[in-house]
Amino acid sequence: MITLAELAKKLHLSFQGDGQTELQAVATLERAQPHQISFLANPKYTQHLNTSQAGAVILAPDVAAEFTGNALLSEDPYVTFAHVAQTFQALNQAQRPAAHRHPSAVVDATAVIGDDVNIGPLVVIGAGVQIGDGCDLAAHVSIAKNVTLGRECQLKAGVKIEAGCVLGERVMVHPGAVIGADGFGLARDRDGWVKIPQTGVVEIGDDCEIGANTTIDCGAIENTVLGRDVRLDNQIQIGHNVVIGDHTVIAGCTAVAGSAEIGKNCLIGGGVGIVGHIKICDGVTIQAMALVTHSITKPDSYSSVAPLQTTQQWRRNAVRTRQLDQIARRVKQLEKKTND
Repeated sequence: MITLAELAKKLHLSFQGDGQTELQAVATLERAQPHQISFLANPKYTQHLNTSQAGAVILAPDVAAEFTGNALLSEDPYVTFAHVAQTFQALNQAQRPAAHRHPSAVVDATAVIGDDVNIGPLVVIGAGVQIGDGCDLAAHVSIAKNVTLGRECQLKAGVKIEAGCVLGERVMVHPGAVIGADGFGLARDRDGWVKIPQTGVVEIGDDCEIGANTTIDCGAIENTVLGRDVRLDNQIQIGHNVVIGDHTVIAGCTAVAGSAEIGKNCLIGGGVGIVGHIKICDGVTIQAMALVTHSITKPDSYSSVAPLQTTQQWRRNAVRTRQLDQIARRVKQLEKKTND
């Protein structure tokens, strides 16, 4: 529980109304109760503002001027909402039970476990592992030998981390994610495929978040590297030797092939395909379902998927697409005749 005044002070913001109003969670305008705080970031929800039962609302100053209730004033209500939600999460974690090691956990004698580390049921921790203070390992987490976890990492149920991988501080990995599995490295011989040993590891920077069932492959020779504050959604495939810059966000079901390099502060939509051995510069936005087949050197927003059509329209356009080369040749011939 925290008062509106305390919350405002913590976030270096001002407020209006009763500063002693106690708040303990966030909620939408429509569903909020008196002990919850909501926010208004999209004007289309303004209709719910005056009927909301929220104990307080995060508002831009110009909107708050016409509002008679309790408000936390912010130039960017959505970003402030994120900080408020983090504040409540931290308060809840501070009240969690004392850390303990479940009797069914298997921890190698050479592993170094920091202070206040919670180790859940059936966790397996290999030889030479180093786990920083305040980490939380949920049930069925498996950590292979020589892995390093920084302080306050959270590994949810069923996370697998293969040998030698390094996670920075405050990394959150959601259920079922696999970090450091072999990359897809094969060489074609006359009699079949020859597997290339994957001898690198995965390095993940501070404050990263890895979604459920996402896989990050280890490097073939050098390492697969995620910078600071990289956010990966669920069911993403990151191939071997991929490098992702700080603060880049990738939405679900995207696949990044081996040795691709993605810059800092990029926004990549869901279902995007990025081929291997290309570079994407800083500050690029790639829209959902796009296929990136070449390097991008200029920050901009990029798309490559046709809009949804009826099947009948799509079939007609597909036929015309196959005819584009013939049409282009005819146009070129006509232009030549005209110029002659």
